[in-house]
Amino acid sequence: MVLRIRNNIVLASASPSRKMLLEKAGIPFTVKVSGVDETVPEDYTPAQTVECLASRKGHAVQPLCGKEDAIIAADSVVSIDGKILGKPKDDQDAKATLRRLSGRTHQLYTGVCLLAEGKEQVFHAVTQVTFYPLTEEEIEAYVAAGESRGRAGSYGIEGIGVVLVQSIQGDYSNIVGLPVAETLRRLAAMTGN
Repeated sequence: MVLRIRNNIVLASASPSRKMLLEKAGIPFTVKVSGVDETVPEDYTPAQTVECLASRKGHAVQPLCGKEDAIIAADSVVSIDGKILGKPKDDQDAKATLRRLSGRTHQLYTGVCLLAEGKEQVFHAVTQVTFYPLTEEEIEAYVAAGESRGRAGSYGIEGIGVVLVQSIQGDYSNIVGLPVAETLRRLAAMTGN
């Protein structure tokens, strides 16, 4: 393990992608799901939105944790033209979102809240993602594969959605759901590891 963190780590997220990222980093952790309300004021920017929701999730699970626990909470959104694209309501909504992203660059924001040893740190990371121009057949096939469901922006880069992406600028793991290296380095600095 490259980074050692002595605290018990609690991931305040039900996201399989975030779990996978921490597992790949070799970090032992437990999961506690917050189940918080995820509505925010409509005038919030993408950065404000993800930071607010990450903080809300972290504080919601804090009473369920011990004093020695370090909490990692996160929330991600896709944004294009300054507008947040949420999780699709249905397959038609997913197709409309993918048409909008086709051939264009969008931003993936992830907010992270770290709570450990009486300290709190909230930050966000942004990754630029450019899609290839997508044909209607590609969009139909991708949505039919089911990977759009429950995904901000209607795609997942860690699965077959990788074929939609022409280029990225920034942290790849941020697109998956957590800027892992930055998160763990900040947590290690917070806890004196």
